[in-house]
Order: sequence, then C-alpha cells, then structure tokens
Amino acid sequence: MHEASVIGHGAQATTSGRATGSSTGSSTGRGPERPWLAAYPPGVPAEIDVAKLGTLNGLFEASMAAFADRPAMLCFGSTMTYATLGQHARDLAAWLKSQGLAKGDRVAIMLPNVPAYAVAIFGVLLAGGTVVNTNPLYTPRELTQQITDSGARILIVLENFGATVAASLPGLTLDRVLLVGPGDGLGLKGHVITLASRHVRKAVPPFRLPDGLAVPFATVLRRGRNLPRAAVPVGPEDLAFLQYTGGTTGIAKAAMLSHRNIMANVEQSQLWFNSKDPSVQRCAVTALPLYHIFALTACFFQFMRSGGSCLLIPNPRDCDGMVKTLSRTPFTHLMGVNTLFNVLINHPQIATVDFSKLDFVVGGGTAVQRAVAERWKALTGSTIVEGYGLSETSPVVSANPRNLRDFTGTIGFPLPSTEVSIRDVAGQPVPIGEPGEICVRGPQVMRGYWNRADETARAMTEDGFFRTGDVAVMLPDGQFRIVDRMKDMILVSGFNVYPNEVEDVLATHPAILECAVVGAPSEETGEMVVAHVVLKDPSVSLDDLRAHARAQLTGYKVPRRVVLHDTLPKTNVGKVLRRMLRDETPPDAA
Repeated sequence: MHEASVIGHGAQATTSGRATGSSTGSSTGRGPERPWLAAYPPGVPAEIDVAKLGTLNGLFEASMAAFADRPAMLCFGSTMTYATLGQHARDLAAWLKSQGLAKGDRVAIMLPNVPAYAVAIFGVLLAGGTVVNTNPLYTPRELTQQITDSGARILIVLENFGATVAASLPGLTLDRVLLVGPGDGLGLKGHVITLASRHVRKAVPPFRLPDGLAVPFATVLRRGRNLPRAAVPVGPEDLAFLQYTGGTTGIAKAAMLSHRNIMANVEQSQLWFNSKDPSVQRCAVTALPLYHIFALTACFFQFMRSGGSCLLIPNPRDCDGMVKTLSRTPFTHLMGVNTLFNVLINHPQIATVDFSKLDFVVGGGTAVQRAVAERWKALTGSTIVEGYGLSETSPVVSANPRNLRDFTGTIGFPLPSTEVSIRDVAGQPVPIGEPGEICVRGPQVMRGYWNRADETARAMTEDGFFRTGDVAVMLPDGQFRIVDRMKDMILVSGFNVYPNEVEDVLATHPAILECAVVGAPSEETGEMVVAHVVLKDPSVSLDDLRAHARAQLTGYKVPRRVVLHDTLPKTNVGKVLRRMLRDETPPDAA
C-alpha cells in the first residue's frame, strides 16, 4: 500500500478521533457516490460486520488452536510452529503481568524481523498491554523521544542495540529492558543480526545497563512458564498499537490503533484477496519490517489468521542474503515496495529464485513505477497488485483485485465498508476526474493521535473523514489514481508538477537504476524540477537523460538539473526520502 501521513485543516473531533457532523459527498448504499461497488470481484460484500470482529487476542487463541502443528515463523532455516509461538507468547504475558503490567500499559518492541517479534507482539497483547512499535535503527535521541511520548514502561530490544538503549537511559524512565539474543529459545543461536551496512557488527557492541533493569528474554520466557495464566479481558475498542508516523511536519506522532481497527482491516483485506481458506498453506515473504504497519497487518496478522507462515527477512538490505533465502525456501506471497522489487529484478542471482508458486504480489509503501512493474512481470510472470494505505488506516484503504492481469498504475478500489472522498482545499468533494485530497472513512481509521488532540482535529473533516494529505483522482469506474503527496508537488511558473509522473518516465530509461524528483528554488520559475539519479550505465550523458524526459513530458516538467548519486537516501521500508534530497539541493546546484 502507498503509505503516507496527514496534512489537513481544522475540524472538531470527538474523543475517539472521528469528527462529528453531517455526511458530505458519500453514501453507505450502492449509489453513485460509491461507483466502485459495481466493480467488486464476485463474492466481495459491500460491508463487513464490524460487530462480529472480535480482538487480536481472540485471533491468537483461534489460530493457535487450529494450526498448532503448522509453521508460523521461518527464519535462517529454522521453523517456529504455532504451538511454540503460542507457548512463548503465553509465557511472556504471564511474566509481564507478574511485573505489574496493567491493562493499557505500553510496551515498546525494538526488534528486526526475527521470531521473537511475533512472541513479543502476542505476549504484550495477551497481557492487556499496548504495543509501541519502535525502529531498531533509532538513535538515542529518537528512542528517548518515542519512549517518553508513549510512556512505555518496558522495552523489548535485540541485544545488538543495547548500546543505543544505554545511551538513552539518562532521558528515560523504564521499569525493565528485555534483551533478546538471536537464539534465545527460538532456534537461531549463533546468527548475527545486522540491519544496514553502517550497523554491521561481528559481535554485540559493549554496553552496560543498571543492575536490575535488564533481563534476558530467554530468562523471562523460562520464568513465565511457571506463572499463573489468567486471561486479561480485552475489548475491540481497547488500544492494541501506538503506531508512530512522521507526518508532514517531521514531528513523530502515534496513531492510536484499536483491536477493532486492525481486525477490521484484516477482515476487509482477506475478503478482498479471497485468502480465508485455512486448508491452503501460505507463506509470505516478510522483508518489510514488522514495526511498519504494512508488514504488520498484510503479512503478520493476515497470515496468522489463516494459518499461513511468515518467511522473515531480518535485513532486506543484505540483498545477497535475501536472494539466497528466497532461492532455498518456497513461498506463495510477497508484499513489497518499489525499491524491493527493483533490487530483486536487478540482482545477478535472481534466476536462482523459483517464483512459480506465487499466488499474488502486493506493492505499496510508495508508488510502484510502471517500468519496475513490467520488468517484474517479465521476470516472475506475476502482476504487482498495487494498493494504498497509511499508518492511520491500519493500513489498507484500497487495492486492485488480486487476479489483476496487467499492472494498472492505480491504487484500485476502496475495500468493503470503506468510503473515499476526493476533496478540495475547502473540504468539498470534487467532480470525478479532478484531483483533490484523499479523505477516508471506515472502521480501520484510527481513534486519533496519542496525546495530540490538536493534530487529531486537523486530520479530520467535520463529517468524520480522515485527511490523508495525498492527491488523487477518481476514475469513472471508481478506481483511484494517486497523483502525489500535497507537500511534494512542485510549482513551476504556476503549473503543478507531480514528482511521481516524472519519476515514472525517467525510470523507463535503461541506464537508470533508480531516481527521485524534487523541487528546488528558481528565480526564473519559482521552482524547478531536479532529478536525483542512480545509474546502471555511467557512460550515459545527462543530456541523454533530459532528452528522454523531454520526449515524453511537456517542457515545464522536464528536469532542469540532474544530480548523480551512488545511492538514494531511504527509510528502512525502502521509501526514498525526498525531503533529504530537497535539503541537499541548493538553488544553484549544478
């Protein structure tokens, strides 16, 4: 799914994060306001029964009972069954309760994609806690900000990042730090987990935590095994996650996602992708980090509900290791971002990977470039099914049908019980075919921002739609096509230039490996288009690249400047950081 944060104008919000007021430009029936319903695949209902959704704890209990002998997590050639996952999660929950963790208390999880992540998520939820997903590559400053803002009492962290925790302690108040070793009772002993080249270590860096604060994760599980297992009553409206998102201001804020929000999105997505049949053994390549909402819902909870397994890739930046893993392990599903698909199709050993068992492939996080999608299909025979979502929407809002024959470049149709309205800057619906801000209403929309009533109010319309900050047009059949982020739009002599369009054209040049387009100040035109490019063929001239763009774009959209890079800055999910490129591009850049 495309993933983005919020931009918006003031509105009065309720305490649940959904604004009040009359509905504008939307309907709950099969009327002209929701033309997408006529295009729904057979068997997909217009609505889901929200009252019957239950909780993630209920999902856990049902899946552990139904699929005990099935593999749940695959990592480094080792397997964790549902039975083992269930035992470890219950052990952790019992220990957390013995430490006085109360219902609603926050527990931060700072792990890469290792089996302990699955144990930690379910253990915290079973104890009645709220999970705070935390990026393991955070600096001490970032970690301190998030722990302080969330009020997390306990931190579960891979021991490789213990030094970050130690450096953060002067600004933190934590009851306990649970140190996860790669092999702590999970069958992975001896493996070193690294996440990026700047974090490669042959051993855990030295650090010291105060006596009594840190406890090994394996010790916690062992102690929890002998503790009482009293269930904590959890309801659908209780908070399951504080999911942090940067937003347009760069200030991190947490979307409050309830059990109902996540369960609604799991139900919506499984109906859409027709993936509820528990007799089919599915395996999802989980290369996107589980601390990101896309992987958390689309890979983890969806596959846990249907008895599938997650093939965990702890470090997708280790391209050689990832391809080697894919070549050794059969898989049926892959969720990725444009960068991941691009890396795989350009890897010299990709021919060793068997794609013949792929059921479907979902792309999101940011726009999938058509050139990448076409090369992916030529390589694998599978069409990338593109969708759209945000942290604030749990995340999926819309998607193309799973049986898509050819890549469309759209984000498809809104899922059941989801209303999408395209609106102008005044908050009024625009006609079909005209660009405007995507506004979303549905059971997957967050309760609001944690301790940010002002941000919640700005994010919601008076009639209860969440303002995404993304610009799109609705097509006559009810599909939506993303134009770009509102904040990324470039204004050249009064004309709007959307970076996605220019990037899509540049990506078709055979010499370009990856590219990103941003705006830079210009005395002549207000702003100018600047392309940041990584080349596969360094012999190509910059004039050739501009000529390629000029052949397919009107003059004001053609990059005025082209800047070469060895690599582009990206988030840990693989989204190119246009903001950093804008900051690095002075007005007179050559």
